[in-house]
Amino acid sequence: MASGAVPTTFSTLKTWDSSLGFAKSMDFVRVSDLKSMKSSARKRVSIIRNSNPGQDIAELQPASPGSPLLVPRQKYCESLHKTVRRKTNTVMVGNVAIGSEHPIRIQTMTTTDTKDVAGTVEQVMRIADKGADIVRITVQGKKEADACFEIKNTLVQKNYNIPLVADIHFAPSVALRVAECFDKIRVNPGNFADRRAQFETLEYTEEDYQKELEHIEKVFTPLVEKCKKYGRAMRIGTNHGSLSDRIMSYYGDSPRGMVESAFEFARICRKLDYHNFVFSMKASNPVIMVQAYRLLVAEMYVQGWDYPLHLGVTEAGEGEDGRMKSAIGIGTLLQDGLGDTIRVSLTEPPEEEIDPCRRLANLGMIASELQKGVEPFEEKHRHYFDFQRRSGQLPVQKEGEEVDYRGVLHRDGSVLMSVSLDQLKMPEVLYKSLAAKLIVGMPFKDLATVDSILLREVPPVDDADARLALKRLIDISMGVITPLSEQLTKPLPNAMVLVNLKEISSRAYKLLPQGTRLVVSVRGDEPYEELDILKGIDATMLLHDLPYTEDKISRVHAARRLFEYLSDNSLNFPVIHHIQFPNGIHRDDLVIGAGSDAGALLVDGLGDGLLLEAPDKDFEFIRNTSFNLLQGCRMRNTKTEYVSCPSCGRTLFDLQEVSAQIREKTSHLPGVSIAIMGCIVNGPGEMADADFGYVGGTPGKIDLYVGKTVVKRGIAMEHATNALIDLIKEHGRWVDPPAEE
Repeated sequence: MASGAVPTTFSTLKTWDSSLGFAKSMDFVRVSDLKSMKSSARKRVSIIRNSNPGQDIAELQPASPGSPLLVPRQKYCESLHKTVRRKTNTVMVGNVAIGSEHPIRIQTMTTTDTKDVAGTVEQVMRIADKGADIVRITVQGKKEADACFEIKNTLVQKNYNIPLVADIHFAPSVALRVAECFDKIRVNPGNFADRRAQFETLEYTEEDYQKELEHIEKVFTPLVEKCKKYGRAMRIGTNHGSLSDRIMSYYGDSPRGMVESAFEFARICRKLDYHNFVFSMKASNPVIMVQAYRLLVAEMYVQGWDYPLHLGVTEAGEGEDGRMKSAIGIGTLLQDGLGDTIRVSLTEPPEEEIDPCRRLANLGMIASELQKGVEPFEEKHRHYFDFQRRSGQLPVQKEGEEVDYRGVLHRDGSVLMSVSLDQLKMPEVLYKSLAAKLIVGMPFKDLATVDSILLREVPPVDDADARLALKRLIDISMGVITPLSEQLTKPLPNAMVLVNLKEISSRAYKLLPQGTRLVVSVRGDEPYEELDILKGIDATMLLHDLPYTEDKISRVHAARRLFEYLSDNSLNFPVIHHIQFPNGIHRDDLVIGAGSDAGALLVDGLGDGLLLEAPDKDFEFIRNTSFNLLQGCRMRNTKTEYVSCPSCGRTLFDLQEVSAQIREKTSHLPGVSIAIMGCIVNGPGEMADADFGYVGGTPGKIDLYVGKTVVKRGIAMEHATNALIDLIKEHGRWVDPPAEE
């Protein structure tokens, strides 16, 4: 493996070794540039920073095998085998302390017109009454800044001392004004001093680039000095969609560019001895968001910095979709002990964000307080900084098998469901609940049909109707999994049999007919000598099943340990994340728990599907939650994807109403992604993942985008949804909705 080494202060680096051929300052090295490096040896690359050169060496390695990007061989969290909260300094936002010595803080953002002082005050009070610690308010111009003084004073008079944060874009002078009354300023490095990105590739000489940095310092320094003077806090908040052309020309539209964009501003703060700030790295794609925060923290470890983190998935959407995306992104990082304040961005009233936000914060606090984890193990195969999926070997047909097992798992991620005997009493209802198509009462698999089912109790041998219903599912290559004890006493032809390691070691499974397909349940924290029995069996899949009642053992870390074991031993079994939720669990806790526990693994490419069980929850809800989780992790796409902003004072239309209208007419387009944005303040880059965009341009007018390019401007709102549909049709992405059955 090619690798190099650089001093631990390696941001904004400039090479001394001409053989590397750098033409510009960079904070990472490409393998292709390391011409003198042999694949089997590490080499120290002599690099010096512009100031404070150090001799401490930090090794670099490719981000993944064959990747051109070298990243520091540095930890991105305190522990790889348990949840330990990352140590940070304390940042004071008014009277609220943020940092590792304090609870994870909860915040949201108002949606009122900031100039509407009474309306904004009322909304802040509702948010505070719901339990938020901090509230952010958009401040886009001088009139809004003037209103902020009245908002703050009115709240204080009503005994509401909740800290207020000004959300600033493109307006340094506005930031200076509002810093006199609000407790914290959020700046977006992509547009505070740079012009809005035009998505142009720019060529810079080193002198040109340095001039750009000097311009940023000139514009940003007065705000830093004012925050120091008034004791204000700051968030340096990068958005994936609003990186400057300068940053994208150097680093691409990437997590690496997000980190460097924030670091340019952080270095200015540090130069001025200002440290009362936090970082954020937000993206609408949870996978990108997780990678960006990890890179940020990895580099902070290299630098010796300890600034707190504000976590959030931007434009997450509404309902279970929005909660799931936030759980995947925020929950993944909380499981690794990262995050000191969080926001769950939903296209809902802001006070509705507080409850799911609190549930996520509690999850993170409990995990870190108990230091949930497993015994230490060496981790060599997981990719922290870029997505590399470990795809298990999908079933192949074996000679002599009477049915086709190749469909029991899906290549893009599988959904398994637990089915009861009662459900078998009404076969057609069961088929529909599994999202199968029905043709003359017979089931057929569709785009979002459940792949396999777990049947904990097999119908009696003489129950011909129930067994016929199961046979029809098996005939369409839907897997039916039954426990060993059931299969031995009431054999079901062509079923797959669920066994545990004890049943394998006792050889009880040998009582089954030769060639029976096995599904093996494992915890992940077993001694390696117990796991070694997996080397001698032919399993169709593994179910990673750690009891939900485990207090000290972390499902995420146990699964990572299991995947390390499988990789070390070249075992390529598909692994399904099996979570059995207790009766009475709140729906939001189920969504957040599944997103945090299974999503934290899937965003690292670890896992081939899900089996979620909650006996007292609606079957359709569990199925939809499973497919939402796979889609949120950028695996299996089974419905239209929406990038929907949470609304704020800049929003130019009723976002919730319009979002509902668009979803009603377009939700049947799997593979199509639509961005619904109240304004374009964060730049069209926010729609990097979207095929089409519906964006507020001016009051009452909508602009339509294809990707990042505006194609139609100024469409009257009453015609905009139909214009969006016409645009989708023009690009060949429209299909008519299915007829109602």
